[in-house]
Amino acid sequence: MAYIPLDDLEVYKVAMQIGEEVWAVVNSWDVFPKKTIGVQFCDAADSIAANIAEGHGRFHFKENKNFCFYARGSLLETK
Repeated sequence: MAYIPLDDLEVYKVAMQIGEEVWAVVNSWDVFPKKTIGVQFCDAADSIAANIAEGHGRFHFKENKNFCFYARGSLLETK
């Protein structure tokens, strides 16, 4: 299988967009909700793309697959 650069992966692009949209929403909240649920919401959303990127950088397919599972968990947490 040919190597595909991270920035060319559609799933990574969508994950980055989710993170940006979550940050924009949380940034408009008042201080209390922003510091309580907002921080966790942003962390979960950012973790989607971060786990895809980390898995993509691994040498073995099994490691990449594990990070994809972590990304899926972060996606469900964000939802």
